[in-house]
Amino acid sequence: MEIGNEVATAERTRPCPDCGSPLPLHERYVEWCAECEWNVDPGAPDPEPGRIAAARRRLAHRFGEQLAQEMERAAAESVRPGWDASTVFAFGLALLVHAVTLILLVSGVLLVVLGWETGVQPVVGALLLGLAAVLRPRTVRLPKDAPVLYRADAPRLFELIDEVGAVVGTAGVHAVVVGTHCNAAVTTYGLRRRRVLDLGLGLWEILSPQERVALLGHELGHFAHGDLRYGRVTSGALHSLRVWYYVLAPAPAVRLLDRFVNAATFLPRWAAYGTLLLLDRLTLRASQRAEYLADTGAARAGSVEAALGLLDRLLVSRSVATELRRESVAAQMRGGRGGREDRERAERGLWERLAAHIGEVPEREYERLRRAGALRGHSADDTHPPTHLRRRHAAAIPPKPPLVVCDAAREAAVAAELAAHRAVLARRVIRDHAR
Repeated sequence: MEIGNEVATAERTRPCPDCGSPLPLHERYVEWCAECEWNVDPGAPDPEPGRIAAARRRLAHRFGEQLAQEMERAAAESVRPGWDASTVFAFGLALLVHAVTLILLVSGVLLVVLGWETGVQPVVGALLLGLAAVLRPRTVRLPKDAPVLYRADAPRLFELIDEVGAVVGTAGVHAVVVGTHCNAAVTTYGLRRRRVLDLGLGLWEILSPQERVALLGHELGHFAHGDLRYGRVTSGALHSLRVWYYVLAPAPAVRLLDRFVNAATFLPRWAAYGTLLLLDRLTLRASQRAEYLADTGAARAGSVEAALGLLDRLLVSRSVATELRRESVAAQMRGGRGGREDRERAERGLWERLAAHIGEVPEREYERLRRAGALRGHSADDTHPPTHLRRRHAAAIPPKPPLVVCDAAREAAVAAELAAHRAVLARRVIRDHAR
């Protein structure tokens, strides 16, 4: 499938300031040179959201090239990577973190039960119990403010998910949460750890049918390959360490007592931070390896071409958010007697206009984004491998016919099951996005 529509052949050009090559001019897209890469990445690098995320992204880039080569060799030799020493050590370290939480719980119970003679010990015990409650591994709950689909609500969608899951070597999901964002993810919820797919219409609606299959193959691939970072033991330990780092964060040194507390918590704070970085480093390679294996599952289920198209669509995720915001602002600005009718009209055609807008992005702009991403190290988030390395890995997979085909009839059936939720979420975008 060819992504985007090429700009008309009669487009205006001007010479490149650096090498003199002709530059196509388009008012909606960045002007850049494909020969010398002048202005290929005019924006500043994205600011890091925090110290931990910045360190994680640096590690991801450092591991990226080496891991990509390892995955390519493993694919060529038909070897499925298993647990290495880092993974085993990470699992043991995670258990040690949980042991600290358990010690706090047991100590708190003993102080509360046995320390009534002094009167102080029960207070300390209650504090330890409260800290243990905060540090405990959390179970995810289904959101109350987003549509949730179960098998009876969307049988054809769940049938597609089941078929893709069988191809990548896992079962389907118990629920699908539908949102407006341009992303998708899988996780588990509840004490029974049932599987749930978080499906953003901002991404789903701009994909072709086979790219949607590839998306499902990628997300379900995380269940098939056992992503260590999202396992109950490791994810709970990472949560506990982040809480430790937050609880022990230094307070503004306004009074002498603040300085004393900051000095007293200095070593525990940096011990928690160092352990967090160590566990993050130990699990990062396994997590990135799982991303490459998930991309392989996407290519098997939907085709290599669809997997590459999916990765390209991720490059324009910001354009999706911008377009949704523009639609909302435009609808909110329409006042007068026709304002309500205008907003309802905007809601009805929102997702179709979004797909048409992204469909007009020319191949030249995708190429610029690929090159800029390679220079900047673009990735879906700070735990994913760089997108250009994921794309290289997927492109190296031998092309084969897709094992799951989403034909016109199946596409229409799934769209009908999502229709009511598309309308609800379109209304939410138009009426709430600009607030």
